Amino acid sequence: MGLILDTSLLVAHERRKFDLPAFLLSHADEPVAIAAITYSELLHGWHRAADPRIKTERALYVAGVRRDCTIVPFTEAQAEHHARVWAELESRGVLIGAHDLQIAATALSLDYAVATLNEKEFARVPGLRLAQVERR
Repeated sequence: MGLILDTSLLVAHERRKFDLPAFLLSHADEPVAIAAITYSELLHGWHRAADPRIKTERALYVAGVRRDCTIVPFTEAQAEHHARVWAELESRGVLIGAHDLQIAATALSLDYAVATLNEKEFARVPGLRLAQVERR
């Protein structure tokens, strides 16, 4: 099994509120990746930064994530999982955020678990495995 890292973990790590290296060490035998939408969310945070110091720090952080993580593009397979899960959740009157749905679809298409600090949102997705994440 592999892991898809959710944006919540990466942002918490950037803010020094989550020990991502320790988490990754505990999953050293598994492939780890991020969904393309997660990369977009990180870039969005960089583009939004008004303070030049914060903008520089975020640029360095995003560059490190890009260097160290495989970025999984949104493919036809992910689109099929995305549409199926979206329809299923919608039929039950349960929705999750559009970006989280793309992250979940990416994990489902690869048969990976999602590592997140936003368990309640992702737990709504049928068949999606969640990695155990220890909060600080």
